[in-house]
Amino acid sequence: MPNRLFRHADGAQPNTLALAYTLAGYAGGLWLMATASWPLALAATLWFAHSLIISAYLFHEFAHGTIFTKPEANTRGGVLMTWLTGSCYARYDHLRRKHMRHHVDRADVISLDTKALLQASPAWVRRAVLALEWVYVPAVELLMHAYVIALPFLRSQRHADRGRVLVILLIRGSAFAALGVFAPRALILYGVAYLIMVSVLRFADAFQHTYDAYAIPDSDPVPADKLRDKAYEQANTYSNLASLRWPRLNLLLLNFPFHNAHHEKPTAPWYRLPALHRELYGSDPGQAIPMAKLLLPFHRHRVRRVLADDYGKVDPRAGHADGFVGAVSVSFLTAV
Repeated sequence: MPNRLFRHADGAQPNTLALAYTLAGYAGGLWLMATASWPLALAATLWFAHSLIISAYLFHEFAHGTIFTKPEANTRGGVLMTWLTGSCYARYDHLRRKHMRHHVDRADVISLDTKALLQASPAWVRRAVLALEWVYVPAVELLMHAYVIALPFLRSQRHADRGRVLVILLIRGSAFAALGVFAPRALILYGVAYLIMVSVLRFADAFQHTYDAYAIPDSDPVPADKLRDKAYEQANTYSNLASLRWPRLNLLLLNFPFHNAHHEKPTAPWYRLPALHRELYGSDPGQAIPMAKLLLPFHRHRVRRVLADDYGKVDPRAGHADGFVGAVSVSFLTAV
């Protein structure tokens, strides 16, 4: 069989389109944000933000090796996506390894216990973070991204990455400075687009599991306090679909909402997940929860979620998801 670039023969067109859209949205959106009239620049900000979102989910695909045939090609693609999303301060292999633990351990193995950190912080710091969350600023997620940058300066095991992080800070800092000189408006709109990306990703991440979370070193196993088998995985995983009636709307998040299907077969590429979902679950909604039903709990628990002991409880068949508090600080872009 001749070597081919894409892992699956049917992946050439969808993956090419997804990559082209992402790169065009990043370059074209940024250019329009810098040069176009205000109405067009604002529209371009949404385009740019969406390209960042798709970049993040393409990173997830590269991490699972679903796009290219050769592992090194997936690694290069994944690294590129980390640069586009601003998560390049972490090494790609660290991000990938921690995400694979999420699948293997059937738990959220996190890098920093933000809840414990905030509880131990001065009251004014905790109140400030909660106030920002109350006005929908994703303060905890921004804290996690900052922690990724600071990690080599905090942990002796990561001291070797200090020079690398400083070089990345210099490169990105110089690029932002140049953008600020050339087009200050674009720099502000970039910040808006970045916050949109973080907010969309955290909304999707919040309602896909009711796993246990453990802030443990990479070398430590997850506590054997319960049977985390395949049945447990599916029972504690949810498909927070953008739409049950119009499944193509889930393409806005690169089909990531078909999360039960993804966990059932992690090597299935993003464009096959809707069909896999139908094959596995048919017309039975099962663990599927429409995003429209998650907007209220996302709003209602936005402050409680920051310090909650667990992700809450949910019955997908109840017709609502009021008890689903949701996760926080579990993004695969900050899992190091």
